[in-house]
Amino acid sequence: MRSLWQGASPSEGLSPGALDRASLHTHWLTIRRGRRRPANRPPRTEPASERGDRPVMGSGMDRRLFIRIACSASALLVAADAAAADAPRPGKSPRRRVVMIDPGHGGRDPGAIGVRGTLEKDVTLAIARETARRLDQQFGVLAGLTRRDDRFLGLSERVALGRRAGADLFVSIHADSAPAKEARGLSAYTLSEEASDSFASALAKQENRADAIGGVDLGDTKKVVRDILFDLAARHTKHASLVAKRGLVAGAGRDLPLLENPMRSANFAVLKAPDVPSVLIETGFLSNEDDEAILRDPKARLRIAAVLARELAGVVSRDPFA
Repeated sequence: MRSLWQGASPSEGLSPGALDRASLHTHWLTIRRGRRRPANRPPRTEPASERGDRPVMGSGMDRRLFIRIACSASALLVAADAAAADAPRPGKSPRRRVVMIDPGHGGRDPGAIGVRGTLEKDVTLAIARETARRLDQQFGVLAGLTRRDDRFLGLSERVALGRRAGADLFVSIHADSAPAKEARGLSAYTLSEEASDSFASALAKQENRADAIGGVDLGDTKKVVRDILFDLAARHTKHASLVAKRGLVAGAGRDLPLLENPMRSANFAVLKAPDVPSVLIETGFLSNEDDEAILRDPKARLRIAAVLARELAGVVSRDPFA
């Protein structure tokens, strides 16, 4: 806004305080009163005591100064109208945040299979459905699902669904087999070309094979990966993903067991939306007997979903999402 009134000195009657319409209108009338009189109109005489401090535009006044002040005042009026149009209307609810939840695997891709035969695709769907339901009904967050039943979706399809929904946050839910059987507990991952450690790297390679299971030819993706990672350098997407990961782990850790070093990163294909902050959550590992016992229990799944919904709602209600 400064550029609209910059250049007019306080003595000319235009200042940042003149942004309200009443002040601008008064200023405009003051200028109009000082216009030069037509040649056929006799000059009006009045005592100096009655003129007071009212500015008078005499023949010696620079007309360009008048034009500049008049244009500035007109521009301010237009800007004030635009600001009023953009301002939130009384009683209008703020925009609801959108979270796209992605239940990992599905259809002909079962994902990890536990010692007792628990299928990852079933675990992720159950937790994702309940998380979405709670987000919508309990917290007022619009929650979408990349799949609502047992079907196969390519990794690029999942990413595209999140982008088309205009999601504020994309969350992929998993319960994989860990590189080490003793590994257990919840963990969260963000995208990185270089994995944070060998554990995260192994998980990413395992997850990225999902398209191959579905018969999708990935071809040479090196250029695509470079382009996407370049786009991910956008401050909001990268920063928001990290903020979401930290918030989810910190909050969930109060109620759920966490993996040692629960915040990691790797080159997960499903996290490659360039304009949607994305996080992958491992709710536990079916390769661990204790975790499998929890993940196959319907009541335990409800508890996990309740914690995730609570933390996701909190994350998208704060900066940089709010």
